[in-house]
Amino acid sequence: MWEKLKRIFRLGIKELYSLRADPVMMVLIIYTFTIAVYTVSTGAKFEVENASVAVVDEDRSMLSTRLRDALLKPFFKEPVLIAAGEVDAAMDAGRFVFVLEIPPKFEEEAIVGRKPTLQLDIDATAMSQAGNGASYIQSIIMQEVVSALPTSAAAPPISLLVSARFNPNLQSTWFTAVMQVINNVTMLSVILTGAALIREREHGTIEHLLVMPVTPAEIMVSKIWANGLVIVVAAVLSLLVVVEWLLAVPIAGSIGLFVFCTVLYLFSVTSLGILIATASSSMAQFGLISMPILIMMNLLSGSTTPMDSMPLWLQYAMVISPAPHFVSISQAILYRGAGWDAVWPDAIALSLIGILFFVGALMRFRKALAEAR
Repeated sequence: MWEKLKRIFRLGIKELYSLRADPVMMVLIIYTFTIAVYTVSTGAKFEVENASVAVVDEDRSMLSTRLRDALLKPFFKEPVLIAAGEVDAAMDAGRFVFVLEIPPKFEEEAIVGRKPTLQLDIDATAMSQAGNGASYIQSIIMQEVVSALPTSAAAPPISLLVSARFNPNLQSTWFTAVMQVINNVTMLSVILTGAALIREREHGTIEHLLVMPVTPAEIMVSKIWANGLVIVVAAVLSLLVVVEWLLAVPIAGSIGLFVFCTVLYLFSVTSLGILIATASSSMAQFGLISMPILIMMNLLSGSTTPMDSMPLWLQYAMVISPAPHFVSISQAILYRGAGWDAVWPDAIALSLIGILFFVGALMRFRKALAEAR
């Protein structure tokens, strides 16, 4: 047993040296957990920010001017006054996300209580801004009308107190930063282990392993622990330096528990990387096979769309994927500060899926080595 562990350790050290000698992979790891996390977190926002807006003011009253002036930065760019006949052309050209049309005699009819109608045109292709922006503008208009015409306001029958837990200001950066790290863990875990096996084959070193007193299981475990170690270290540094320090996103839970669950997850996805590599004859083919699998795993993991929003059959189908379980664990630990009592069911699921993937990859790997002899 001790000899097996020593062989696995030495093979893993060889993997680390091979990775260090591959500048492309080293640059990819550094970029993925630093620049990629920062740029996506600061650039891909769900809040309305600097949205382009135009106003068709056919009233030219104090109230219409007040509505136009209420569309302030940083939510909206400076409103642009356009004529009614320019609306269709401007929307077709994508110049504005929102166009607010104020009809003639708007203020006059509002004062006498005739309930005039405003029209808000929205470019719904800008999905990240369309829904939230419409709510913002509606709220702004109601506040300004009530402020300008207090007698038009009806007292609400109830009072609603909203409390946003775990993200008080509803900043999308807090969500995007952590989920970007999680998605990158998935991507690099598959790529690194799969590329390591393909590299052995292309460089001819797989033949050297065949004459050594090592088993296929020992070779697989060495690749898993070596590449997994690199991913864990990179992910933790990314969380502490890029997410928590640079982006000022608070980490609520235990980093140690997160690392433990990440190791369970890496056992699954690194085995998946080896499984894909055994079915690939070259690095190019490995990339073609792995990319659609990675895209599906990330998009359907719950990191971008909640699992409850997906069709019921798809929720059941994704149970066999390790990604949704890891996303659930990460959100519970890093966002809500949850402990082991909250994440153990997903951790058990990760372990079982990891065993399944490892056994499948080991069978394929043994077959590939037998064919190479």
